Amino acid sequence: MHDTPSAASPWFEAKLHRIRNRRSLHGTLVGLQLERAEPAQAWTILPFHPVFVGDDASGVMHGGVVTIMLDESCGMAVQLAAEATGAIATLDLRIDYLRPAAPRQAIRAHAHCYRLTRSIAFVRATAYQDSEEVPVASATAIFMLGANRSDMLHQTSKVPYDQLPPLEAPADPTGLFERNPYPRFLGIKYADDHTLMMPYQPKLIGNPILPALHGGVIGAFLETAAVVQVGREMALSAPPKPIGLTVNYLRSGRPLDTFAKVSIVKQGRRVVAFEAQAYQSSPDEPIASCYGHFMLRREASEAGAEAT
Repeated sequence: MHDTPSAASPWFEAKLHRIRNRRSLHGTLVGLQLERAEPAQAWTILPFHPVFVGDDASGVMHGGVVTIMLDESCGMAVQLAAEATGAIATLDLRIDYLRPAAPRQAIRAHAHCYRLTRSIAFVRATAYQDSEEVPVASATAIFMLGANRSDMLHQTSKVPYDQLPPLEAPADPTGLFERNPYPRFLGIKYADDHTLMMPYQPKLIGNPILPALHGGVIGAFLETAAVVQVGREMALSAPPKPIGLTVNYLRSGRPLDTFAKVSIVKQGRRVVAFEAQAYQSSPDEPIASCYGHFMLRREASEAGAEAT
């Protein structure tokens, strides 16, 4: 295990400066900011934007936004844990949704890289709004160190930071996400065979050196696809509510269109277990897999009957 550095370490301030100015492409676009840092720890904030809303009726941030924020915040904590500046990659990210975020408010995260070996980093994090003691979500993650030859903190980006598009959620002519700005922002839609797809756009890039899709974006896509497909297969009157999910990253997401296939693993009266995979060139070569649980939203009549 590596020794934990101190804030006085000669490399720490220089690396902190680079992290503040050379984050992931997608993280820069959505406005994720590093507010405070200590060795192996990062405190971040994501100001509210209408694009982040999951459903216009509630105004609450989409769970995928939380996934992106926690994934990148954990990555910052890993970068701040050691002097080396080589590439890191998320291997595994588990998120538990503890309570809905308050509508139209910023969200914060605190990530701590609590163990570092020669090749693996272990991180835990919380997302919150008013107080870290009242978290919106919690996460644990595993990162690989030296995942490839890219170095985001020093090498020149292949996708210019100064050419990022505005934060906009285009209209959905199909009506699939008519009331859901965030899936529209990601560009999620049905392919010709009714498979959900996320067309490639430069704004989805995390590592701009390779380039590769942001791991949090892939997780957000899988969660959205699962919500849609489970709701469709079960003919639900309201979208299921995410409880928790684990994303396993199997290979880098290339700058290509990405597709999802979803299956129900177990269906109960209140909870559904699902499995989803994201792939690009072939369904037999997934770039990520996801396993999680949804809570089924009860009909108003059923909820009233139970209350009496």
